[in-house]
Amino acid sequence: MVWRQIKLAKYGKLREAVFVKRRAYSLDITLNRKRISKVIIDPHYEEKHAASITDEIILRLVDTLDGEIVDPIELRPPYSYFVRDRIELDGKFYKLVWLLEDDEIYIGVVNAHRR
Repeated sequence: MVWRQIKLAKYGKLREAVFVKRRAYSLDITLNRKRISKVIIDPHYEEKHAASITDEIILRLVDTLDGEIVDPIELRPPYSYFVRDRIELDGKFYKLVWLLEDDEIYIGVVNAHRR
């Protein structure tokens, strides 16, 4: 479990830190020539997209990244942020937002939703 501060866009202030339970799963993929053995899913997607996406779907989306080389959309050391839009699964399209941390062996799923 991890503490996370949430910024209120309307006021530009930080609300009290909230307790967030991230879920971790084992996997075995290569992404950006880096061996990844764990995925950590932030429950943020459940706030608006719980009806159309699950951890199982997210794990399948992450699996589609195996062997890929993807350029980051943003660098905030030690993190690199990535987006893959229009991933097709079972005839439906999804968007996946994730991060990689320097010198770590996990992929952190920031958000995911159906397109």
